[in-house]
Amino acid sequence: MNTRWLVTGDSISKGIVFDDDRNRYVVLHDNYIQLAFDELDVSVANVSRFGRTIDRGLETLKRDVLKHQPDNVLVGYGGNDCDFDWDAIARDPHQDHKPRTELNRFRDVLSGTVKDLQNSGITPVLMTLPPLEPDRYFGWITRNNPEKAERILLWLRSVTRIYWWQERYNSVITRIAIKTGSLLVDMRAAFLQQPDLLPYICQDGIHPNQLGHRLMAEAFIASMNDKQSAPPLPAPAPKRCLGCTA
Repeated sequence: MNTRWLVTGDSISKGIVFDDDRNRYVVLHDNYIQLAFDELDVSVANVSRFGRTIDRGLETLKRDVLKHQPDNVLVGYGGNDCDFDWDAIARDPHQDHKPRTELNRFRDVLSGTVKDLQNSGITPVLMTLPPLEPDRYFGWITRNNPEKAERILLWLRSVTRIYWWQERYNSVITRIAIKTGSLLVDMRAAFLQQPDLLPYICQDGIHPNQLGHRLMAEAFIASMNDKQSAPPLPAPAPKRCLGCTA
């Protein structure tokens, strides 16, 4: 495979995990991108960043494409987009709080980016969201503080609603992949097929750990080796700068 890849995403694609021994976030060297692309022996540039939402990440995509000239772009956003300012919710649980990126905005930006990539002769590859573990994540955002947990729960109503909310963004990714004929790497299914999710997720409830990254690498490699399981890709257009109309 003599193709060049660009990966744009958030902390999961960056390879961020929570190190229990050092009690802080670190970059995992053997993250799923490193493992998968080493196995596939393919050139890759990973421009993913911790904390990135789809707006912040994709505003630099034109520059990244011009710099790296990729044939394929793996787009991995949604985890930060569907998140909320939990401290603000704890301060005033009776207000109408919004996620970092509202769902319609997330859909429009992702859909537009996929079309821009296709029109530029670049193959977009989307990935579903690794599932969060709601109980562990709720403990993380509340710092296991009973008073803070009670106030957030006034607004949230149910801890399981965290999982449901993330699933809405995941569904948007899946629908856009089908609608645009883009290759979809189903990371979520790889996790949900396991008998127990906890061994694959960090203590924060949202970042895959080392074992989770190995699972993601296997899912990515399987998708690349079995493209027949994905919708057919459209014929590539002549390459030009991303978003150009002429």
